[in-house]
Amino acid sequence: MIGVPDVSRPMFSRVLVANRGEIAVRVIRTLRELGIGSVAVYSDADVAARHVRDADVAMWLGPAAPTESYLDVDRVVAAALSSGADAIHPGYGFLSENPALASACEAHGIVFVGPPVAAIRAMGDKIAAKRSVAAAGVRVVPGSDEAGLDDEALVVAALEVGLPVLLKPSAGGGGKGMRLVRNEAELRPQIDSARREARNAFGDDTILVERYVINPRHIEIQVVADTHGNVVHLGERECSLQRRHQKIVEEAPSPFVTPEIRAAMGTQAINAARACGYTGAGTVEFIMSDDRPGEFFFMEMNTRLQVEHPVTELIFGIDLVELQLRIAAGEPLPFTQADLSSVGHAIEARVYAEDPARGFLPTGGTLRRLVEPSGVGVRVDSGVDVGTVVGADYDPMLAKVIAHGADRNEALRRLDAALSSMVLLGVTTNVGFLRRLLADAEVIAGRLDTGLVERRGDALGAAEVPDAAAVAAAVLPLLDARGADDPWQAAVGWRHGGPSWVRQRLDVPNRGTVSVAFRFHGGSALDAMIDDAEPRTASVVAGAEGVVRVTLEGVTTPMAVHRDNGVTWVGIAGSAWPIRDHNPSADHLRPDTDAADHGTIRSPMPGIATAVLVAEGDVVAAGQTVAIIEAMKMEHTLIASADGKVTAVLARQGQPVGLDDPVITVSSVDVPHEREHTNQDESEEQP
Repeated sequence: MIGVPDVSRPMFSRVLVANRGEIAVRVIRTLRELGIGSVAVYSDADVAARHVRDADVAMWLGPAAPTESYLDVDRVVAAALSSGADAIHPGYGFLSENPALASACEAHGIVFVGPPVAAIRAMGDKIAAKRSVAAAGVRVVPGSDEAGLDDEALVVAALEVGLPVLLKPSAGGGGKGMRLVRNEAELRPQIDSARREARNAFGDDTILVERYVINPRHIEIQVVADTHGNVVHLGERECSLQRRHQKIVEEAPSPFVTPEIRAAMGTQAINAARACGYTGAGTVEFIMSDDRPGEFFFMEMNTRLQVEHPVTELIFGIDLVELQLRIAAGEPLPFTQADLSSVGHAIEARVYAEDPARGFLPTGGTLRRLVEPSGVGVRVDSGVDVGTVVGADYDPMLAKVIAHGADRNEALRRLDAALSSMVLLGVTTNVGFLRRLLADAEVIAGRLDTGLVERRGDALGAAEVPDAAAVAAAVLPLLDARGADDPWQAAVGWRHGGPSWVRQRLDVPNRGTVSVAFRFHGGSALDAMIDDAEPRTASVVAGAEGVVRVTLEGVTTPMAVHRDNGVTWVGIAGSAWPIRDHNPSADHLRPDTDAADHGTIRSPMPGIATAVLVAEGDVVAAGQTVAIIEAMKMEHTLIASADGKVTAVLARQGQPVGLDDPVITVSSVDVPHEREHTNQDESEEQP
């Protein structure tokens, strides 16, 4: 296998991993295999994190805020110096594409496991990168390539390119700050929103405009270059399955790319790498259309390891992190382009703490139960374990599940089976959604584009909670009571003349309040009745390690269950739901039952109220933005659903809000005079 450690060559004695989560765990794994000491860094939020425990040494950086910990170059370099590290591996995200870290390493005699400062600068500015690669003969997406354009100049540029267009931050990546604009009326507000999110995520609000390619496929080429002038590519990865312009499923090779296109894209990727004097592992991203497969355009170059690098590793049998380390140590590539060939097919699914039923908004909580899949051809790169607290400070990706097979169909089957066996309880995730996506007919056929997930919408977003899960949530809390010494004190329907019905009310995701009635017959046998429908014969058997089997009318459903503070988490075949004990005392606070509160606008995710744009007494119109919530470097705009008057502002700007916390309440009182006046004022402010 290519990439087998050469113990005769000295590399590094100790490497600091300037990252967290699954990528830090993954880099530490390779360091251990190579016999190199590892140094983890952590913030206050990560004191008990998995990467901290896995490393040989762990260094505290600062508070949870990324700008005061993982994004602080001085603190990271100081940690490397005090720990005796002779190299820094940046992972991806955070400082991985920040030339300041590479420059600081150079100044302090620390090896940066990545490209030279000049290459990071050249490719980190998307405007400069397009110019650089275009000069090397690489085809680029038509659009603006001028830096420093103000809002009006961006509007003009967008109209010249022709709608629809993409607004993209010049700095950074990962889809943050990216906006698709289809009509002129959206341009100015979307430019403002894109700038704000880019400034918060990258400290740079420079925006560029690109033509939007219809039915686009996102194809990227993995390149590797050493310090001796050798550059090769390791084929392509298909990254078209995305939401919010962020990838969720990637595979290699692409089911769309022909050998001829692969060769052409590989050549252009190598030219792009050479154009900036690149060394190390990097990725050149292209966009192409199903309608015109021979036409592809350069989008950007990621001067770091990619999240989806495992699919390339599996089909080529190469450890890319090891290659990065060897190149940084001055070693030449151990192969030429002619030596490289791939075997089989690999597909990766990213597991996120997010709610597909709420537009993939980030979630949070504490992981109470975790079972990671295994088996032939299955790999899991994970950064979490039981007890991990998923907060709003960092990216919501928890793990990656990757499957390799002899062909694409086998890889798909193995990946689906792996996801079906995965258990994550305590935090809402996208695992069930990933299974539904992989089962989509278009995905199975390989007919992919970046808009597929959005088009499928609700069909993929949420699965109805099965009756068996509701029965488990209702019955399990009372099972222990069956052993009470005094049967009159056990709330299980015991009566002198025989069992009677016990009724529980539950708040079930996507179903609302559900009534579950049941009566025990002895052992595990019982009758169950849901929402006063016909009774069904049932049984509930609780096994070891939270495994429960619920049988309804002869159909048995195995599930993982964890109960915590009035919430029963139920996991079935990869999907998981929090089923809450219904609290009748809170009914009067529910927005659909209290007329005075029916206009409550709630936070759809845990985060920070970065902007509160109204005050008590203000008149608002339907569709008006009233607040902006940010979590994990992603913005979500809260809007008024109807005309009315603000009766309460319940969130403070700059302060945290929880999932479903009320932010603004709006009364439906009709105030046409004030509303007309407000609209007039607003119209006068429009350019």
